[in-house]
Amino acid sequence: MTNATLDRPTTTDRTDENPRRTPRRLHGPVLAATRIVVAFLFLCHGLQGFGALGGIDGAGTALPVGSWPGYYASVLEVVTAVLVGLGLFTRPAAVLASGAMAYAYFTVHQPMALLPLHNMGEQAALFSWIFLLIAVLGPGSLALDNLRRARAKSLENH
Repeated sequence: MTNATLDRPTTTDRTDENPRRTPRRLHGPVLAATRIVVAFLFLCHGLQGFGALGGIDGAGTALPVGSWPGYYASVLEVVTAVLVGLGLFTRPAAVLASGAMAYAYFTVHQPMALLPLHNMGEQAALFSWIFLLIAVLGPGSLALDNLRRARAKSLENH
């Protein structure tokens, strides 16, 4: 058997016929559910900067208004979390959230130690990569972006 024969897909490799693969019809809803849950968790994280949910110290302390970068990071986290959660301007909001978490990782966590396990940066690293994934894959189903696109398309056709 040649390499060309091995590389050729067979009918059992197709997503719609392979029982070991997730059916394509579930991709949109699963991506949407992931987007919504991650956005909710990110919203909670952002609200801590304003003293909610225990604040930044577990005792309800908020970041001083206008303090750099914490206060602005909290604003950015809340805004992008709401946008991503609603599926509105999802890709740009997810890129912004990903970048904010990458910035947080490299400026706050990484100087403490090399590995996320040692510098308490797992959460920032995970948020950064998950938001990057959402930015690349899109919002999935149940997103306001889908309604915006459908409305724009219907206006084009009239």
